[in-house]
Amino acid sequence: MSLILILFFLSGGVLETLHAQTTGTGSPGLRIDVSGSNEEGDFGVAIQLVVAMTILTLGPSVIMMMTCFTRIVIVLGFVRNAIGVNAAPSSQIIIGLALFLTFFVMGPIWNKIYDDAVTPYMATTMKSGDALLVATAHMKDFMLNQTRQADAQFFLEISRQGAMTRDELPLSIVVPSFVLSELRTAFQMGFLIFIPFIIVDFIVASSLMSMGMMMMPPVVISMPFKLLLFVLVDGWYLVVQSLVNSFNIA
Repeated sequence: MSLILILFFLSGGVLETLHAQTTGTGSPGLRIDVSGSNEEGDFGVAIQLVVAMTILTLGPSVIMMMTCFTRIVIVLGFVRNAIGVNAAPSSQIIIGLALFLTFFVMGPIWNKIYDDAVTPYMATTMKSGDALLVATAHMKDFMLNQTRQADAQFFLEISRQGAMTRDELPLSIVVPSFVLSELRTAFQMGFLIFIPFIIVDFIVASSLMSMGMMMMPPVVISMPFKLLLFVLVDGWYLVVQSLVNSFNIA
């Protein structure tokens, strides 16, 4: 619910009230009202509509690029490939689990945005521009906590915008730096996940070679052992625990 209200706030607080209305002849009619604030220093209704349509269009991209979804879904995909069962769990289950873990990890940040930006804005004690700056600051703080300094410095140098403090960095630098760091971290975790399963494959292949069973595919023998190893060590619990603990949330 908090996420829905936050997306509603980011769209500028625009409501389209659709209601039936009786015309002068008694026949039912339909009217769409667009209500919004045009106070001095606030966004106009037209701008709010544009922002609303933009948020609805870019919502999935925002979830993927500005949250922990990228790291989680890549690591879960590595787990499936390392075990060697490409169809279990299915892609829908992987994406669904990644989404719910994303909501869990991002929950404290979204709650801060709701308390510090959405609530004052809906109470008309804060203008939409100021509330948007507060919400952006919370998201930037989360992304920068996960971003390597070298990645941020790289994009800052190629942008040629000069030296900046942490709070002065724009989203055009923070977002690509965050995504690059997430990809690096996800592949590092994937490498560590692959190591024990590669050892199992190596042991099975060596055993088959020593017994002269060269025509037997090692993957046929190693897959049950990898599944047994993953179950015995409670692999899904360890993977999810490592993923959640890997995020630096203040």
